[in-house]
Amino acid sequence: QVQLVESGGGLVQPGGSLRLSCAASGSIRSIDVMCWYRQAPGKQREVVTTLTSAGSTYYAEAVKGRFTISRDNAKNTVYLQMNSLKPEDTAVYYCNFRRYTGIRWTDYWGQGTQVTVSS
Repeated sequence: QVQLVESGGGLVQPGGSLRLSCAASGSIRSIDVMCWYRQAPGKQREVVTTLTSAGSTYYAEAVKGRFTISRDNAKNTVYLQMNSLKPEDTAVYYCNFRRYTGIRWTDYWGQGTQVTVSS
């Protein structure tokens, strides 16, 4: 079982930056895919970015060039660096880890951290 705890959210002005952290209770070396999702008020949860164990990344078009996902295996932590933030980036951000057991995928979710972009 893996427990995830996000941190780093807050209020920031448009154009500002934040770095979100997702700390895992155990080793992340066995995790196959690490993701960040977000959910804005009244909207469905959407994927923001993914990072595979092989190092491949995906970014949603809305954040491409502004957000960067990274990992630190020694700290069992995944980060989301968010630059040039816009009001439309306001949402609760969730980290998600996916592990494939050979039979099925198992998902782990954090509790979410609020990001508000406003002047």
